[in-house]
Amino acid sequence: MITFRHLLPLVCPHRWPRASAIQSSRNFWSKKSTNNTGDETKNKNKNKPQLPAIRNPFDSAQDKTKEAYLDMITIFEDRSVHRRNHVEFIYAALKSMTEFGVERDIEVYKALINVMPKGKFIPTNTFQAEFMHYPKQQQCIIDLLEQMEDLGVMPDYEMEAMLLNVFGRRGHPVRKYWRMMYWMPKFKNASPWPLPNPVPNEALELAKMAIERMCTVDLLSQVDILDTKDVKDAVDQTWIVSGMSTEQSQLLREHNKSKAVYIEGPFLIWLRNKSINYFTLRADPDKELLKTFNVYQDPDDVSKLEVPFFGKPIVESRIAKKPSVHQQNDGTIFAICATGTSTKDSLLSWVRLLEANGNPVLGEIPILFKFRTVVDSNIVPVAGVPTKTHKIS
Repeated sequence: MITFRHLLPLVCPHRWPRASAIQSSRNFWSKKSTNNTGDETKNKNKNKPQLPAIRNPFDSAQDKTKEAYLDMITIFEDRSVHRRNHVEFIYAALKSMTEFGVERDIEVYKALINVMPKGKFIPTNTFQAEFMHYPKQQQCIIDLLEQMEDLGVMPDYEMEAMLLNVFGRRGHPVRKYWRMMYWMPKFKNASPWPLPNPVPNEALELAKMAIERMCTVDLLSQVDILDTKDVKDAVDQTWIVSGMSTEQSQLLREHNKSKAVYIEGPFLIWLRNKSINYFTLRADPDKELLKTFNVYQDPDDVSKLEVPFFGKPIVESRIAKKPSVHQQNDGTIFAICATGTSTKDSLLSWVRLLEANGNPVLGEIPILFKFRTVVDSNIVPVAGVPTKTHKIS
């Protein structure tokens, strides 16, 4: 029912009714119009074509190369002086980096930073600096720098100049850059096993670097590149990278011939963003040796030095044999290897080559294969699934 209160704002526009009366009249007339045309509006929305979702501009590129990627950035820069939607464009570009293979190229990151307008986002006072002036744009570049940090891309001083031109010295992306330049060089040179960047794609080169890295535990270890063609009746024609030291050969000769040794694997070792599978030749742990792990004391350790002239006299104790670095709690490691095929036949050829190269005792010891169950190509052991064991004579 229409009352004078609903018509008051329309009849007397020169008067100033209360806000509650104006809101009441608006609700009343909007309700009436909705009831009358509600069905028509629903039908129009059903027949109205839906707007397509915003697509990633990098999906339309036919060539997935660095040149095509940089051309897409140049097209966006030349499209408009104001460069609207530059934040969305940078996020789309970061998402498509892996597809173009440029996720570790610093030149591409500089090109994306250069998309940002210059001078507009520089804070002019302390409040703007601390309350993150233009937070959307600053967070976008911080995400870009974090992606560089996660992938190990080292920034340079040219990038600092670009960030200063966009956000000024008090901008949060510049602070992020300074923290990266402090910590990343420290972590970059912290590893005692430096690797080339990028690492090679050849599996043989990766296997050589992996075996050499693991053999550094013993400076007398020798890494040999073997070929299965030297083994009679070998099925797999591939290469073998084997690592073994003279001390491991001596441990193998002293091993009880009635006890079996095991070839275990595949295990996984990562070299930057590449991985390689390797296998070990080991024996069960020596029970007598396990007792000496707690008895043996380093003669060069002076933290518990005792003087016989004061206090309790030194009591003679039995001398414990120093365990080798290859004798661990879970077993004794005799050799390690990586093959081109990681098959049982290639590992059998490895054993035959070790036997022919100064380890004839392997022909008298039973050898068991213990293969780990893996899932697809990631070489991840399945928990609770027993290993497969095969015996060779």
